[in-house]
Amino acid sequence: MKKEYAGGIFMLRVRQQIGISKELMEKLPHNNVTVAVLDSGIANHPDLQGRVAAFRDFVNGRKMPYDDNGHGTHVCGILCGNGRMSEGNYCGVAPQISLVVGKVLNKKGEGNADHMLMGLKWLEEIKGKYNIRIINISVGIGELKEKAKERALQKQLEKLWEMGVTIVCAAGNKGPLDDSISAISMNMELITVGCHDGMYCKDNPKRCETYSGRGRFGTIPRKPDIVAPGTDIISCNTSYGRSPYVKKSGTSMATPIVSGVLALALQKEPDLTNKELRQRITFSARDLGEPWNKQGWGMVDAGKMLW
Repeated sequence: MKKEYAGGIFMLRVRQQIGISKELMEKLPHNNVTVAVLDSGIANHPDLQGRVAAFRDFVNGRKMPYDDNGHGTHVCGILCGNGRMSEGNYCGVAPQISLVVGKVLNKKGEGNADHMLMGLKWLEEIKGKYNIRIINISVGIGELKEKAKERALQKQLEKLWEMGVTIVCAAGNKGPLDDSISAISMNMELITVGCHDGMYCKDNPKRCETYSGRGRFGTIPRKPDIVAPGTDIISCNTSYGRSPYVKKSGTSMATPIVSGVLALALQKEPDLTNKELRQRITFSARDLGEPWNKQGWGMVDAGKMLW
């Protein structure tokens, strides 16, 4: 089932689930918003051309944007791809934003605390130059053996939050056991995103809610903060010459959906603070009737948040 949208085709599945309509998108002003993505990089995909304001490679030291894994390109497509290769069918949540991309994962999709910390410090340095408002971290970082590095990461994340940046992190894919959420995502200020598709693919044993990281019962903060769809999400493929899009699942895919909704809110109201954004997106979430340590406040609801 398809619907005309912005000169192309408006894909219904995810947008219906999170309440994004044609009317809502048409009413939003075009204020520029910059989102930073720390991941495996970004390919020169037609859907993402002209979107990268800055790029830094902390793995191999290369100068030009690239992605030798594909994870980062898929995440960026969910966030802001314009759907050019699909006549708008697979456009991202916020297709008008600008990107700052830091490569912190290698070609195997693996990373370490040092590269992540360097990426976060780089974003601190360039925040003012590019007016970075949101940081998307679709990277689950488990409990680190070196506690000093874990504390350094937490401290840097808190510093960026205090500077007014909204930080959105994946809950990780180590669920469903209690207390299986990504270690850095337990930070109180961060918006931690779990994965849930509502009634979609409810009979699929591999749906993302079955392995989305769970919070710890009876603790403060209560995590995750919110959930978004993350099963079979179609987005940009690095090998776009053979196939422009690829299907992936996980909390990594749910996270840029939330970052995209936050970017839309900033398009509408540029003066919103990170605290106000956090409050609005959680208080407007739709309760799915799941335990808190699985769904947080519930499913992200862009329609309720933005109207």
